[in-house]
Amino acid sequence: MTERKPVGMGFETWIDRQIRQARERGAFDDLPGAGKPLTGLDRPFSVERWAVDKARREGLDTEALLPEPLRLRKEVDRLPGTVRGLRSEREVRELVGDLNRRIAESLRRPSEVPVVVRRVDPDAVVERWRDARAPAAEAPATEAPAAPGPAPAGRGRSRRRAFPWRRKPRD
Repeated sequence: MTERKPVGMGFETWIDRQIRQARERGAFDDLPGAGKPLTGLDRPFSVERWAVDKARREGLDTEALLPEPLRLRKEVDRLPGTVRGLRSEREVRELVGDLNRRIAESLRRPSEVPVVVRRVDPDAVVERWRDARAPAAEAPATEAPAAPGPAPAGRGRSRRRAFPWRRKPRD
């Protein structure tokens, strides 16, 4: 549609002419989704929903649409699985250092989303990474698994342990 609307012609007439000419050229033949019902007509329109649907149709990652604090929190949650594939402690520390740097930058900027993301302790991540990498054969064989004791009566645990703030009345 490179031609301009002629002066004196109404927009509706000009648009109708453009559509008729395109139909005659066959521009609307064999379009994907032709003859299929439109989805989403049963729910109200929202820009956010449209953006998510469009991203999914295009095969894009919808996580990019999240505000930065939520993206960082998801990254922190996935961190144990992410470091599992790394080969050295240096790589783990670099990854955690980069994540902590981005968290610090995010905390300095104002955000519309009131989500606080805490920095990650690199030593704790490295220790968990080491534990996950240690094969089960390296575990000391002298330690036998503790035999389960008798099951407590009732619900499976005492009320005092389940609700420590409640005190049982004395007789």
